[in-house]
Amino acid sequence: MSCLAFNAVLLDISNQLTPGQLASLKFLCRDMIGKRELEAIDGGLKLFQSLSERGVLGQDRRESLSELLKQIKRQDLSEKLSSFQSPPECADNQPSETEKAKLDFATEVIAENMGRTWRKLGRKLYLNESKLDSISKRYPTDLEETVRELLKEWRKIRGAEAHASELIEALRACQHNLTADTVEERFARM
Repeated sequence: MSCLAFNAVLLDISNQLTPGQLASLKFLCRDMIGKRELEAIDGGLKLFQSLSERGVLGQDRRESLSELLKQIKRQDLSEKLSSFQSPPECADNQPSETEKAKLDFATEVIAENMGRTWRKLGRKLYLNESKLDSISKRYPTDLEETVRELLKEWRKIRGAEAHASELIEALRACQHNLTADTVEERFARM
């Protein structure tokens, strides 16, 4: 879940970028965002959305964009982003302790058992293709770490709305019933 106050800061920064500065930012982001997608970006907000989808930009991940803004000589915008304080309603976006424990356990079991069908699970959890591609590039040879990263991204997106029951549903939709049963059996003992 995204915070409106943070989005308002991004909108303000986007509105203050000149076309030349946007072009410079896009050039600096060429290693993070594919060429085809970069060509389609025609505004700061689209660039920020793309960075956000890749896990590079968020309320608690502002350093990269702040540094990029410094590189294009917009220290003022960099400072505006760096000085953003999350309002209290944005900060309380975490699941309860019990739910967190369930999610942590489910993450371990799923990471150990998922294998090559991790993308299917990602789609059942409604992660978009660019997010799945980004995860795949970070861990091209380690399936277990890929699955952990997938679940971490899902939890980050869902925030306080993340529930282990959703993971069980998604596992069953992917025909990973044995893994879903293992997770459910442990929950029954919690």
